Amino acid sequence: MPLYWHLLKAVPSLQIVLHRALWCAVLVAAWLTLREGRGWYRSVLAQPRLVAMLASSSVLIAFNWGLYVWAVNAGHVVETSLGYFINPLLNVVIGVLFLRERLSPAQWVSVALAACGVAWLTFHYGSFPWIALCLAGSFALYGVIRKFAAVDAVRGLGAENMFMFVPALVALLWFELQGQGGFFSLRWGGWVELLLVLGGALTAVPLIFFAFAVRRVPLSVVGLLQYLAPTLQLLLGVFFFGEAFGADRAIGFAIIWTGLAVFAIDGALAARRRVVAQQA
Repeated sequence: MPLYWHLLKAVPSLQIVLHRALWCAVLVAAWLTLREGRGWYRSVLAQPRLVAMLASSSVLIAFNWGLYVWAVNAGHVVETSLGYFINPLLNVVIGVLFLRERLSPAQWVSVALAACGVAWLTFHYGSFPWIALCLAGSFALYGVIRKFAAVDAVRGLGAENMFMFVPALVALLWFELQGQGGFFSLRWGGWVELLLVLGGALTAVPLIFFAFAVRRVPLSVVGLLQYLAPTLQLLLGVFFFGEAFGADRAIGFAIIWTGLAVFAIDGALAARRRVVAQQA
């Protein structure tokens, strides 16, 4: 993802997000219409509670997209990776606060270590990691809503993006009329415009997979798998984008990684105990 959005650096971040929402809506809606007919959207709109949930999740994911794209192209790839490292532990906290899940002592230790890591980064690195925390918080809440939204993963994603379609289209047309856009005039070189369209597919496929997974497995397992993406982002931020990663930042990340390691080991041991109990 960071490499892809870096290719679109010539385009203002807000317009990237608007195109991302617009083309994701077009692609997913077209697929659903071909597969199920036009009734798929009416079936969603006929459920007011579901509409409210998906409208809320669409706002959260739009905010998450916007902040992420801006952060990547503003030179904050390392901090975005921190946000997605924090996200699994935030899923655990949300599970306790809203889903009445109970934590093991090891999970409490992992959450405490993550909090200490964020505190270290705030006081020793010199700035509050607001990008990381906003990314983690918005995506964690998005996951909770999609877990309980009683709708097929692809249909839910299509409805989310249809809610954003008209505002995104109006905003993009306004930018074009003001001479601040460049999509129709191919001002950005043609291939950039193609990448903007393909960004819809790049958005849709991972979110479809995520929505399928989050309804079928515990949030703790989802969180465990989500360690992969921020690891790749961190490596890209340091070795490709050349962002600073000094001792103060490394110590803060190390504290958070220790918390993640405690969480992962505890989860693996718990899973092994469940298997043994089932076989007994």
